[in-house]
Amino acid sequence: MSTANSLDTSYDTATGGRPPLALIAGPTASGKSDCAVALAQELGRRGRRAVIVNADSSQVYADLTILSARPTEEEMDGIEHRLFGAWDGAEACSAADWARTARATIADIHADGAVPILVGGTGLYIRTLLDGIAPVPAIDATVRDEVRAMPVEKAYAALQTEDPERAARLAPADTARISRALEVVRATGRPLAYWQQHTTGGIGKSVTLYPAILLPERQALYARCDLRFARMVERGALAEVEALLARGLDPDLPVMRAIGVPELAGVVRGTCPLDEAMARGAQATRNYAKRQYTWLRHQPPEEWPRVEFESFEIGNITAILYRHFGLT
Repeated sequence: MSTANSLDTSYDTATGGRPPLALIAGPTASGKSDCAVALAQELGRRGRRAVIVNADSSQVYADLTILSARPTEEEMDGIEHRLFGAWDGAEACSAADWARTARATIADIHADGAVPILVGGTGLYIRTLLDGIAPVPAIDATVRDEVRAMPVEKAYAALQTEDPERAARLAPADTARISRALEVVRATGRPLAYWQQHTTGGIGKSVTLYPAILLPERQALYARCDLRFARMVERGALAEVEALLARGLDPDLPVMRAIGVPELAGVVRGTCPLDEAMARGAQATRNYAKRQYTWLRHQPPEEWPRVEFESFEIGNITAILYRHFGLT
């Protein structure tokens, strides 16, 4: 991924210039959506139209307007947003699905002479878009069913024998990743690391990337998570969950497992008091923010700027971003 001095620098693809792609990543409730809108407005003042592209795995679903904290029309403040609510909840949106659509969306934005601003906190989405996806062959259903029926302790012990390198990198209780690694090595005869070395479809080498990772002070972030969930309930999250349950969707679909849905479903069904559900939902939000924070601090390239701050004053944060993006 190449970088240039300024996000609003002109480029010419005919002479090898790479179109710009801004990326604002951060954990939930870190203020990244507001920063993206402010950045788009600043580019507009400089004569460059910008379009915000969603990279959040909950905000892709049309059914999760409130519980995903999808920006409202007022919060979009006249800036075009794409891939928000673009998937029906009945269809799971994998990282590969999203990356394929995001690639086409970003290409369209570039073709219009605009600057795409990618915003979200789903690390797998971002990594798949930029680096590509491993071309793992389809897993035989018999192998998959056999692996996924195994207790996690047994699957982890098997992985330690069949792919010890991958096992060493995983927590012994990480059921999903252990199952995936074990089914890949059993079905293909090669470890997952082999396939990941042959990724395809990434756009990282064809754009000029301007990344920034928002890392607010943790306790302040967790307080915002609590406040956010309470406001979701005030805005009608219970009705949103009730409408979702009425669809009778497969409970294993991502939209049914999104933060807030399982917690508030008990309230809708009359099996859980609201105050208990709100406490559990707020805790789930904090836990998710913590996982995102850890991933974003350690997994992206070291040269990506980490923007650490204590105050959520948008002007102060965007001033830092503008410096990183060469706009000051």
